[in-house]
Amino acid sequence: MNELIQISLAESKQAKDAFAAESAGKIIELAELIVDSFRNGGKLLIFGNGGSAADAQHVAAEFVNRFLINRAPLPAIALTTDTSIITAVGNDFSYEQIFVKQVQALGKPGDVAIGISTSGTSPNVVKALAVARELGLKTAALTGGLSIPAHGVVQYCDLLLNVPSPSTPRIQEAHLWIEHLLCEIVEREMFGKA
Repeated sequence: MNELIQISLAESKQAKDAFAAESAGKIIELAELIVDSFRNGGKLLIFGNGGSAADAQHVAAEFVNRFLINRAPLPAIALTTDTSIITAVGNDFSYEQIFVKQVQALGKPGDVAIGISTSGTSPNVVKALAVARELGLKTAALTGGLSIPAHGVVQYCDLLLNVPSPSTPRIQEAHLWIEHLLCEIVEREMFGKA
């Protein structure tokens, strides 16, 4: 068991190191897009499936409530939380439309949409990012893998933050680290240090 712990820790660190070496600047770019949106009356829409849905809710909570400092709430919405909307759209249309309809209802130019998909190919995330871009939102995606599928979210992203790892758990651990960095950078830019 101790060996398993050490291997897991090493793999998690390696995924974060690889991402930082390739894409650290993209975290700053995305944080700047979010700050610009908030300062100009926009909001953040976040969505994904499974563990990525939990991440979307986690990030929205950090922005609306607080991350490291007590400050004014920031407008972030996880499109994964309203079971009535999700089940109505899934039943009446399709599961691929559950985020699309919410982006159409809530999104406006100047907002930021972040899709979280470990594979980068989740159809409902891809379609929602496509609609967000059509509506004039800034778009970003958190993905993972050693290669980026051309038919996935990459087609509709202003910023792609890809964790170059073959392991889903390590990608998801890196996503949480990235999400916390986004929260911290945005908070510092808007309100100063803790």
